[in-house]
Amino acid sequence: MTLIKLGAAVLNQTPLAWDENKHNILLAIQQAREEHVSILCLPELCLTGYGCEDAFLSAGVCQTALELLTEIVPQTEQMVVALGLPCRHEGNLYNAACLVADGQILGLAAKQNLAGDGLHYEPRWFKPWQRDQQASTSINGNDYPLGDLIFDLGAVRVAFEICEDAWVQDRPGVRLAARGAQLILNPSASHFAFGKQQQRRNFVLDASRDLGVSYIYTNLLGNEAGRSIYDGGAMIASQGELVAAGPRLTFHDLQLTTAVVDIEPDNVEPAAADGAGQVTAPFTFPACQPQPARAELAAWEAGPHLKEEEFARAVSLGLFDYLRKSRSHGFVVSLSGGADSATVATLCGLLVEFGSSQLGAEAFASKLSYLENQPAEADTSQWVHQLLACVYQSTRNSSQTTRNAASELAAALGAEFFEFDVDSIVNDYRQIVATALGRELTWHEDDIALQNIQARSRAPGVWLLANIRRALLLATSNRSEAAVGYTTMDGDTCGGIAPIAGIDKAFLLHWLRWMETVGPAGAQPLPALAAITSQQPTAELRPPEEGQTDESDLMPYKVLDDIERLAVRDKLMPLEIYRTLAAGSSDYSASQLGQWTRRFFQLWSQNQWKRERFAPSFHLDDENLDPKTWCRFPILSGGFQRELAELEKVLAGEA
Repeated sequence: MTLIKLGAAVLNQTPLAWDENKHNILLAIQQAREEHVSILCLPELCLTGYGCEDAFLSAGVCQTALELLTEIVPQTEQMVVALGLPCRHEGNLYNAACLVADGQILGLAAKQNLAGDGLHYEPRWFKPWQRDQQASTSINGNDYPLGDLIFDLGAVRVAFEICEDAWVQDRPGVRLAARGAQLILNPSASHFAFGKQQQRRNFVLDASRDLGVSYIYTNLLGNEAGRSIYDGGAMIASQGELVAAGPRLTFHDLQLTTAVVDIEPDNVEPAAADGAGQVTAPFTFPACQPQPARAELAAWEAGPHLKEEEFARAVSLGLFDYLRKSRSHGFVVSLSGGADSATVATLCGLLVEFGSSQLGAEAFASKLSYLENQPAEADTSQWVHQLLACVYQSTRNSSQTTRNAASELAAALGAEFFEFDVDSIVNDYRQIVATALGRELTWHEDDIALQNIQARSRAPGVWLLANIRRALLLATSNRSEAAVGYTTMDGDTCGGIAPIAGIDKAFLLHWLRWMETVGPAGAQPLPALAAITSQQPTAELRPPEEGQTDESDLMPYKVLDDIERLAVRDKLMPLEIYRTLAAGSSDYSASQLGQWTRRFFQLWSQNQWKRERFAPSFHLDDENLDPKTWCRFPILSGGFQRELAELEKVLAGEA
């Protein structure tokens, strides 16, 4: 029996923020040393940051990463540490993990399977390493092993699966275990998605159990580069048992998870007796005592509202990191009294609540130390008031219901609240164009244009307020409306970031009701949201007597979201979607479902240009419509004319 204390550190890094990244890495090493950790695994590409994009193609970036590595290596005395960085070798760039022991570089394992789908573009920058291949690479004039390696440290043989390596069917861990690996390290940059942690847990446990190894998984944390949010959630498993699990979606710069595991030296007989691909570097591990397993889920993860909790925590963390890393002075939300803007404002309030409770008042304030005139006392409502400004912008078509809903929510959150009357601005634009055309503009002839000018007239004033406050203007459009273009360009889409652009309207309405009555674990519900949830969603852009609602303009949101998933996620054609809906629904006639299907595809095709212009959004699940990270579609297309004609024939025959 050999007991070794293992550690997995999740880090909140930033691309190319060299000093900050180095500070977090050294702090993790220091904490691990204080907790007597012998082997510490840090996340994928933690020296540079994962989201460097085309900066990876710069030779200077790789060189600086090597400089940071050589500065960190001496700090690993009496420890074994895995550090992620890009490595250039023979003209190619590899995603590598460097294993360092007692102040010496032992070698670099290279990633064999690159993530190249969805929001990942690794093959654009990196080349996959070939299995069973090894080479020698030079760092500061010294040669080190590179490639598909096992590190024999005497008491334990260590190998790597780097992020995507563990997600593929033919995962390297199978071959590594057959070659004698007893401990597999997985440094990852695995982005957040709803329910994804269970998949990670499965591959960690599967490897540990099926391969008879101990396994360390670690990850990045927070909003690293703008769009992707990382949830941390380190795990350590041994012989099929999860012995330690770290917290997820926290506001800390780092979280260290540790466990003592029992390494059985003779558990696996290496298949490669000739030692190919093996780096031998005996290391003296200090004696340590057994440690009980610590792998319980947090209360919010074990509860019945996992998706609601994940949404609240992931987006609020994403907003907080975006705020502080851009050195912005707060947020501005055009609070209409409707569901979308209410969600965005509520998430800003949760940012303060989660951040201050997890970090403590002093540390929370320290992360925003660049702000002038911070609240004198540790009062969350004062922080919300400083960071969040909400603006209700009325026209003659606005109602007292939405005005009251907006003001009541702002007061409940503690936000600063403003009212702008933009009706005269709208009327001025209307008169300018009417004079130029030589005719009056009417709702009968100019309906969409008259709706749009109201939404657009709200943008300049709220942008001005955001600029004056040096704050981020948050766009409030959602995924359902993005799918069909039911959003005004330079109206509700205006902003520096669109935090809910990846979320469907049905879930937003559900989440607001949950926030109103239940709320996240450790936080209070928000009864003021009742003024929002009791309304029918409406743009309030037509005259009040018309009774405008979103669903009367479009279709029921539940149907819209079903069509969107069948079209985008499942890649079905219009006729296939119609038949799927008709077979599963008794609430609407087949004819009505056919009309809505046709309407969806027409609007989807016409409005790709709008989706291309959306502000950056957070990637929260694998049904995102953001063309920059997930769902690409041509701006100009045939518009499904052939497919919709086929649908029309079927509908005519069934009439």
